[in-house]
Amino acid sequence: MALVDRFYAGVDTDPRLRHMYPEDLTEPKAHLALFLGQYWGGPSTYNEQRGAPRLRMRHVPFVIGTAEADAWLGHMTDAVLAAGMTPADQAQMLDYLKMAAKSLVNART
Repeated sequence: MALVDRFYAGVDTDPRLRHMYPEDLTEPKAHLALFLGQYWGGPSTYNEQRGAPRLRMRHVPFVIGTAEADAWLGHMTDAVLAAGMTPADQAQMLDYLKMAAKSLVNART
């Protein structure tokens, strides 16, 4: 999935985020691709392999302040804008991603 690859290319070089991910990004890429596919109407493979998404719970081990959430959202936004979606799909996905980024903030940094 090109959107996932583009997002992780940004994460890979971002010191605000890189330390939160394993050295090898293969598994996180697969997880994100499955999650996005399922969330946007695809098969329930993510749930079958990993259980319910539980976004906040999965990210609790990481210190995520506004700077980290904004960096994450910036890389996701770049990936979405480069994906060639229709304006309506793009807006819907960006609205969801903004909500997700805000919901993951668990620290004041």
